[in-house]
Amino acid sequence: MRVNRILLSSSLVVVALVIQVSVLARLHLPGAVPDLLLLTVLGLALVYGHVGGALIGFAAGLLADLAPPADHAAGRYALVLCVIGYLAGLVKPESGQVRSATGPMVVVVAAAVGSTLLYAGVGALVGDTAARHVGLNGLLFTAALYDLLLAPFVVPGVMALARRAENDPLAETNPAKSGDVASGWISGGTGLRVGGQRGGLRVKAARARVARAGRIKGVKRL
Repeated sequence: MRVNRILLSSSLVVVALVIQVSVLARLHLPGAVPDLLLLTVLGLALVYGHVGGALIGFAAGLLADLAPPADHAAGRYALVLCVIGYLAGLVKPESGQVRSATGPMVVVVAAAVGSTLLYAGVGALVGDTAARHVGLNGLLFTAALYDLLLAPFVVPGVMALARRAENDPLAETNPAKSGDVASGWISGGTGLRVGGQRGGLRVKAARARVARAGRIKGVKRL
């Protein structure tokens, strides 16, 4: 993974985890908790693909496993988000651009339901039966509902940031284009080359000198 991918993914995952633990988890909504971390992983996986989605999902899940007030075995949520990130990356658009919101919304619902089932399944293997007492059907419904309501405010923004980072001039690996980073930054927003801009400035300066010399000559003749 490129450095800009790692920096962006790390920043988004940390922010999402802090908001989820400090804000969303304290809303005491009925059923499940809105999973901002899951939505962040989905947005990144839809841009970076299945390999990037699996790596980001595993790292995000492991961070959530270790962050307080985690009350489950470490690695449990890492496995869930790793699988979800991998599967979400498989449906990455070929062009990189999402033409309709239907596809991502379907992915969000499937991921919410799948992550809840997988989390409960892994918990059952390690002896955690909390999902049975809470009610698995209620958890599935509320998880899908909350994530679906939150997704339009999270997934498009995460995908836009990821695509923008992919086009970052600092991430250019082509030796022919990586000679002048400053030139890449300046020309990135305008579509013009710095060399062309300098040449245009020189032509304008030469024309200004010619015009000024013409005015001086005209004054002398008078």
